[in-house]
Amino acid sequence: MIATFDELPDIDAANVVRCARALLRRPLLRSGGPDGELLPMIYRQRAVLQDLFSSLLGYRLVVERRFARLYKAGPGADSTRGEASLSPRGYAYLALTLAALTGIGRQVLLSRLVSDIRAAAVEAEIQVVDDPADRRALTAALRKLVALGVITETEGSVTAESTAEALITIDTDLLGQLVAAPLAEADSPEQLVQLASAAGPRDLAHAVRRRLVEDPVVLYGDLPAEHATWLREHVTNESRLLERFFGLVSECRAEGVVVCDPEDYLTDLVFPGPGTVARIALLALPELLSRAVPDERGKHPVTWQDFTDVCQDLVDSYPAAWSRQATEDHQELVRSVVALLHRLGLLHDSDGRWLLNPAAHRWLPQPDATPAAGREPETPAPESPGWSLFDDVAEDGQR
Repeated sequence: MIATFDELPDIDAANVVRCARALLRRPLLRSGGPDGELLPMIYRQRAVLQDLFSSLLGYRLVVERRFARLYKAGPGADSTRGEASLSPRGYAYLALTLAALTGIGRQVLLSRLVSDIRAAAVEAEIQVVDDPADRRALTAALRKLVALGVITETEGSVTAESTAEALITIDTDLLGQLVAAPLAEADSPEQLVQLASAAGPRDLAHAVRRRLVEDPVVLYGDLPAEHATWLREHVTNESRLLERFFGLVSECRAEGVVVCDPEDYLTDLVFPGPGTVARIALLALPELLSRAVPDERGKHPVTWQDFTDVCQDLVDSYPAAWSRQATEDHQELVRSVVALLHRLGLLHDSDGRWLLNPAAHRWLPQPDATPAAGREPETPAPESPGWSLFDDVAEDGQR
């Protein structure tokens, strides 16, 4: 597999892995943007990279001198995945903006663009309410396109508060590369999502491997039976492939596989992390796991009341350890902890219940190495006789 990769010198092979990791993190990588300095290297190794992504994951890679676009599969119905800065309405405005930008030319006034976006919303039968929340959602969508380099603020800027005019320049080449799904083949939004998340030509292998690369926790019980059987049979080989081509380390357990990036480069949400919410979420896991017997898949049922009680105990036990702003509204704190564990994939809904994944056990605290009860600590061995740093040395070299 990946014969062209096998023929590369070690330095070039390491560079290909570095480029592959950058493309996984930034599927639209452009000159002047984050990691843009890798574009010349990606362009030189484009044949190897295209072969690698096509063979291993069934992804299509387009490489030009100004940009590289990796067409990854979408997350499908997974609600934990997505751009944190965009709300559902922000995503709707992002799609409407792409529709409005198509065929508009290379430059447009911001007021004209906003007018066209709202007209597209009316045509799509999407209710538009010109209030602060709606304007923030539209601004977030436009700022996302600015960050991607699709639109540039030539004069003025895009802000939710400002009413000043701005001149927007559109990069039509990047605009044409944004949509990953085959729009012409979809008759409904649901079908578009299904097509965007469909597996590659090697259906089973690509589908499972994509889960391993894109999701930090893959449980056998969450996979279709055929996929789970295939992963159990190939888990050792898959672990080697992930480490060799993407620098990812797999932890294989009875319940499934946890895939980690030792450098945290491919980690979009670091955990454990700083901040009151992240630390309370970490410290809450041991108590939450102990409150109920796991089911046959190793998942622990938990309730809102469990979260409320455990978070309250932590706040009361260590009052000086937390941000006052984060803990003054206890229900909001609990909602933030629950949302964080959802985004991490450690907590999910199943038939109206909340279940903690077995992967939560990997963050349980471990005791320090201490002597067993009733056992005297060993006396250190005496130092061998020799010179001391503080011994006087005579001129002849003798003490």
